[in-house]
Amino acid sequence: MRFQLTTCLLLIGSYFTIAQTRVENPTDSILAQQLDEVIVTATRTERQLSSLPLPVTIVGKKQIIKSGSVRLNEILNEQTGIITVADESGFQGVQIQGIASDYILILIDGVPLVGRSAGNFDLSRLTVGNIKQIEVVKGPSSSLYGSEALGGVINIITEKPKTEALTGNASYRIGSFSQQDINLDLKQAFKKFRYGFFANRFSSNGYDLNEDVEGNTVNPFTNYTLNGRLYYDFNDNLSLFASGRFYDQNQDAGFTLDSIQYQGDTKEREWNAHTRLDHKWTPNLTMAYELYYTNYIATELLADPISTAILSDSDFNQKLFRPEVRGSYTFSSKNNTETTGFQNGTLTAGIGLQLDELDRTYFDKTVNFSSQYAYAQYDFDPIENLNVIAGARFDNHSEYNNQFSPKLALRYQLNDNLSIKGSIGYGFKAPDFRQLYFDFTNSAVGYTVLGYNVALDKLKELEEQDQILNVVVTEDDLSKPLEAESSIGYNLGFNLKHGQGNTEVNFFRNDFKNLIDTRIIARKTNGQNVFSYVNFDEIYTTGFEINSAYQLTNDLNISAGYQLLYAFDKQKKQDIKDNQVFVRDPNNGQTIALSQTDYFGLVNRSRHNANFKIYYDIPAAQTNLNIRLLYRSKYAQFDTNGNGLIDNYDSSFIDGFVTVNAAASKTFYNNFTLQVGANNFLDYTDNNIPTMPGIQGYLKLNYQF
Repeated sequence: MRFQLTTCLLLIGSYFTIAQTRVENPTDSILAQQLDEVIVTATRTERQLSSLPLPVTIVGKKQIIKSGSVRLNEILNEQTGIITVADESGFQGVQIQGIASDYILILIDGVPLVGRSAGNFDLSRLTVGNIKQIEVVKGPSSSLYGSEALGGVINIITEKPKTEALTGNASYRIGSFSQQDINLDLKQAFKKFRYGFFANRFSSNGYDLNEDVEGNTVNPFTNYTLNGRLYYDFNDNLSLFASGRFYDQNQDAGFTLDSIQYQGDTKEREWNAHTRLDHKWTPNLTMAYELYYTNYIATELLADPISTAILSDSDFNQKLFRPEVRGSYTFSSKNNTETTGFQNGTLTAGIGLQLDELDRTYFDKTVNFSSQYAYAQYDFDPIENLNVIAGARFDNHSEYNNQFSPKLALRYQLNDNLSIKGSIGYGFKAPDFRQLYFDFTNSAVGYTVLGYNVALDKLKELEEQDQILNVVVTEDDLSKPLEAESSIGYNLGFNLKHGQGNTEVNFFRNDFKNLIDTRIIARKTNGQNVFSYVNFDEIYTTGFEINSAYQLTNDLNISAGYQLLYAFDKQKKQDIKDNQVFVRDPNNGQTIALSQTDYFGLVNRSRHNANFKIYYDIPAAQTNLNIRLLYRSKYAQFDTNGNGLIDNYDSSFIDGFVTVNAAASKTFYNNFTLQVGANNFLDYTDNNIPTMPGIQGYLKLNYQF
């Protein structure tokens, strides 16, 4: 039934995309906006989206506003091939081409954000109130961005002031669970000076999905975001950009257990400071000198109100400092190959230093990483209609082996309507602080988790305390450096323009090696285990995506998207082939060898994802309507039968489901817009999906000036 629904959505989308309706003088539609949008993340230079040889998704401001989204996770979850997944802390990270959130780099105005205390970067930390556009590059991007860009890059671009008149907006939105979102955005440009100021307050009373379990699913919280941006043009060739951002959240962490109300709270605080000097030395040469600093702090305190004993007290304090110098040189048509040795194109290169520091509970001391890097990329057209991007980056890191990350991408324009493109790239992710320095013992259960770099010393301490029964690895196993995780990604696709429509298809394959996972390194006298980390997993994700959009009339735009995904562990597949994986048949209780068809794949991966969207404007009434249907097929959250993989006999599957998001906006007196909408309009809930509390209606009033 679910698969039939997916097929229906695709057929509907295909029907519209091959329709031959002609449109005279089209208006500024979402489709036209996306095709003409300029993107910078994929190449670090300005490129039109439709000309790129890489798989890229762009979400513009108009689409964000019309959808009624207020946080980054909401709008990204509606894009083809992008799924938001919550970790054990409830943080919502993003999955791209089946690649987990840990391997997706998050940027704001081209600089990285930090604060992955549990692995995921929590996308709900980011408001979309002052975003110009969101750029998503799919597949390995380490050739430009280094570690954590193994699976892709998401870059949030804020708006730049354009006019001398004071412009901006103020908005208030109230929704289910007393959710409130308040925005103030101001922008102004003078002859040489521009500024922007943005403030946001976001709060909720929380909600409870399971009344049979004491405590809320999500506790009440309030957060604030402040962002100031300054631009100064010294002259036509020299300009300065400076930005400061502050984020603060407080959330009630208390809960009730056995009629006792435990008290506590969690706090998050983030600072970002970013300056960049852009210098145009010649008409062909532009340099950028950049300094960036960020600090993310998270604390959690939980106490017993009767004994006042501290049940949990944890701290996470991460800092990053990064200076970078980069430049772009354009070889114009006047500089032919006889004089320069280069075809027409742009050479981009940069060098930088990155200093990371983390002080957190369960670390013996504050730990530091340092790395130096250099990258270069050449974007050129060797022959007519062929665009080639070739680049590479070298990273020298204090904690793991040097990394060399090449990438090659090509795009060929077959005719005015059809182009093909392909790319191959290498990506890597450095072992993180937790995997190297963690020292945690669960006081209730008794197991221990040790970071790789401290495992040997900590094991000796536990042995001296007579807590170790036996060690199951050799000293050599913990002496070699932990390798960086790596991948090679392949993408091949085409772009077809048809009348007032556009269809893009992309086939992808990502092969990973040296993935880091936990393993048992010793057994304790209390019957529990000591875990550490090791390189051993080899996995792959493969499939294809199709996106199709069509402008039926001046005011009616529709789009449809679908992703087919296969994600497997290579060693698990081999073990099954060798008849080494078993499962108990629930029908007869017998133990049987698992077959290849029973192996479902990696956790939290759905085989099918689809979306269908309709945007309709009524200019005479200054009204717009939209509806977005999202489908996700079944997936499993964890292994329940103990054989170490997800198979059809596991019981943690979430059945496939459809969510419907809708919004309607009406503008009056030219400056005021009233929007009413609802996410998850079908009121879908599942106790095992804490981020879906049923229908979420809202009402928003916006004043544009």
